Amino acid sequence: MPIELPLTSAASSGGQTPPLTTSEELDSSIQFAPASAFSIHQLVAAYNQTRVDYLVPMPMNAARLAEYVRIYDVDLDRSQVAVDGDQILGLAMLGVRPGRTWTTRLGVLPIKRRRGVGEALMRALLDATEQLKIDCTCLEVIKHNTPAHTLFQKLGFIETRELLILRRPPGPPGEVPAAEVSWLDRAAAVALLDTRPTSPAWTNETSSLSHLGHIAGLTLRLPDGATGWLVFEHQTLILSHFIMQTSQGDSVAVGRALLAHVYQRYPDLDTHTENIPVDDPHLPAFFDSRFVESFRRIEMVKS
Repeated sequence: MPIELPLTSAASSGGQTPPLTTSEELDSSIQFAPASAFSIHQLVAAYNQTRVDYLVPMPMNAARLAEYVRIYDVDLDRSQVAVDGDQILGLAMLGVRPGRTWTTRLGVLPIKRRRGVGEALMRALLDATEQLKIDCTCLEVIKHNTPAHTLFQKLGFIETRELLILRRPPGPPGEVPAAEVSWLDRAAAVALLDTRPTSPAWTNETSSLSHLGHIAGLTLRLPDGATGWLVFEHQTLILSHFIMQTSQGDSVAVGRALLAHVYQRYPDLDTHTENIPVDDPHLPAFFDSRFVESFRRIEMVKS
């Protein structure tokens, strides 16, 4: 079903609907407008329709999309929507932070694919990045999504690493090793995120996690002197955004201990954590703690 227009302008457009722009490479009936010209309800309805046959659909509602925009610094004025008459054909969103941008939520209606709409949306976001005088942009594509992967390579994006999306069902830990454990409040947990020696994916950057309202964490010292910390988001029914670091000692042993103490405290909560690099030294600890791989993304960068 089409998403009905007219457009609903955002406050940033001063109450006026921005003029639609037309791509010369597409049918003249296909036009483009900033995502800020639409309501959140229109955007989420369009997004869900573009994902009905996706490898990993990831449906959203309006509240979740609004939260997503806030957490990941999505600029709706620079994000783009493709329309044909009264129907939204596709959309693509752009996160903007100092010195870099991030493409996310790219999607085209299944019956409108292979007509250049996705490429035109991507080129519009690349143009927006250039207008900001930013020369580095990144994205993640689900592994085995060959059409999207091929498009991004065509546009000059280069693979940088694979990222894992992991889940763990509720349940207590196995053995909980003896350790000195200190539980952290939000401020102390966020402060630890800036001490990471590696570069995280956009979703796990400090700029993303600091937007979350329920960040918690713990530090741990094992009897052999190994130390480390874990920062995560604690919501009512779920734990998420696990960020783990070993300061000294064996990463797998520290990781197992950190997770054991978390699930000793929160045995009844489901867990979803995303974009953990495949070379993360703590990965065996996740699998030893009953995490399973849901799917993988490929991180790509254009600079």
